[in-house]
Amino acid sequence: MSESTMTATPVDSAEQGVRPFKLGDYPLLAGPFVHLRAERERLAALRWQHFDARQVAATLGAEISGVDLTVPQPPEVIAELRRALHDYKVLFFRDQPLTPDQHVAFARRFGELEIHPALAASSDQPELVRFEKGAQMVGVENAWHHDVTWREQPSMGAILHAVAVPAIGGDTLFSDMYAAYESLDAETRTEIDDLDAVHDFTRAFGAHASPEQQAEMRRRNPSVTHPVVATHAETGRKHLYVNRIFTDHIVGYEPDRSHTLIDRLARAADYPEHQVRLTWQPHTVAFWDNRAVQHYAASDYWPQPRIVERASIIGPRPTR
Repeated sequence: MSESTMTATPVDSAEQGVRPFKLGDYPLLAGPFVHLRAERERLAALRWQHFDARQVAATLGAEISGVDLTVPQPPEVIAELRRALHDYKVLFFRDQPLTPDQHVAFARRFGELEIHPALAASSDQPELVRFEKGAQMVGVENAWHHDVTWREQPSMGAILHAVAVPAIGGDTLFSDMYAAYESLDAETRTEIDDLDAVHDFTRAFGAHASPEQQAEMRRRNPSVTHPVVATHAETGRKHLYVNRIFTDHIVGYEPDRSHTLIDRLARAADYPEHQVRLTWQPHTVAFWDNRAVQHYAASDYWPQPRIVERASIIGPRPTR
């Protein structure tokens, strides 16, 4: 594509003269994502006492080595892992053959664990959600989302263990919601900073239910309202907190305007510059900050089996 085919419309940047630009009339950015520079360089300078961390993408993702998750870790290691999670947003551990008991025990070191009301649990531990996909049960998690935003207190984080993975495919992608927010132009940020959105359990889990069944689902899991832009309880940074799966509408907006805005904000997760991609191996573990990132499980492995188990840690209610 030549420069003559693009219409350069500058958007806000921390550095004058080097800016991404909009592609003509499309709501897409091209050019250098300079808003990533400070965070990329900050992460590159981090050093850790109890493990090694290899940064694997611009602003998120680190592969952790030197920690054995199958045995109890001392409090100082857990505290440092928590800090690393807040910095890198998602941590990857290789060769961690966790039993269900060990998985739950490790996750519980970070807080109280949730029990999902709809997804199948592991036969060994009710706190583990088991995603067992293959020829008969297809993967449908291939849309960007934070987990369980329909809860009053959604997950603060989740720990996913690969039990069995296909030889090719089934990767999980993570997208930085701090960077997504920072990529927006000043006018959009001003519009959304004080908006709220309604999140509804039935958008995903009641998609094929009757109206009566949906009403019962809402009785058990009432719709909740969260800020469109939330402030992370630990880092104090602003991040986007809407997704197409669970976010029903923007409070005070007409349906068409609400739908358009949610879709436009959700597109900020699509940029590869905001992402890291994990190719699973047996007994890989991913631990992500469910506030700072959204994730997307690629559904490109059917009919091969893919079995993973997840423990989720209850977080505080999102606030502005």
